[in-house]
This record gives sequence, C-alpha cells and structure tokens, in this order.
Amino acid sequence: MFELNEILTFKKKHMCGSNDWKIIRTGADFKLECVGCKRVIMMSRVEIEKKIKKTN
Repeated sequence: MFELNEILTFKKKHMCGSNDWKIIRTGADFKLECVGCKRVIMMSRVEIEKKIKKTN
C-alpha cells in the first residue's frame, strides 16, 4: 500500500505549515520526513492510516 519515497498528505499541518510527509523507511513502523522543514519522525502504520488525508 505505502511505498518508499511516496508523499503522504496528513489532515493536520505540521508546525512548519506543511501537510506533506515523505516515506523514507517502511516496515512495522514508518520513518517520515517533513517536506517543509525536513524533520524526521517515526510512526506506526495504524497511526498513519488514521492521520492520512490522501497520497500523492
């Protein structure tokens, strides 16, 4: 379903103002990088499916 380097758009904005996150690692947990400020976070697949608005 989710692929490496895919851009995800979340419902809520990040503190920098961007809604878009790039997947940089997949597995049980995902590593995401904010497109706006380049901050890196880890998030589970379940959390992503709740927060996602659309995929680009």
